[in-house]
Amino acid sequence: MKTITIAGNCGKDAETRTTQSGQKVTSVSIGVSHYDGRERSTIWFDVSMWGKRGETLAQFARKGAKLAVSGDLSTREYNGKTYLQVNAQDFTPMGERQQTGHADPARQAPVQDDFDSDSIPF
Repeated sequence: MKTITIAGNCGKDAETRTTQSGQKVTSVSIGVSHYDGRERSTIWFDVSMWGKRGETLAQFARKGAKLAVSGDLSTREYNGKTYLQVNAQDFTPMGERQQTGHADPARQAPVQDDFDSDSIPF
């Protein structure tokens, strides 16, 4: 068994489907930032979680959401590419998801209106 824990951002909203045998499985792609000293890149993991836990995961796994998941690591080949897969047993939401569009004005830092140019030392 190869167990892995990853923390990253969801690339899209999670999808829950039902197999022919009636089991529910939730799938989501999670991108993990990687920096090798020269350039920054993203490593993508296809994450699956089964049953009720997967349905709970779907409530948190929205595009941009930060999640940590742990489970069994495997790979699959498709059209000459290797894909990393995690069959998750556990997940942890890691804060609020990144919002696109308009920000909530109540959560923005207040603007300082009393700016005094005489207080600048240069």
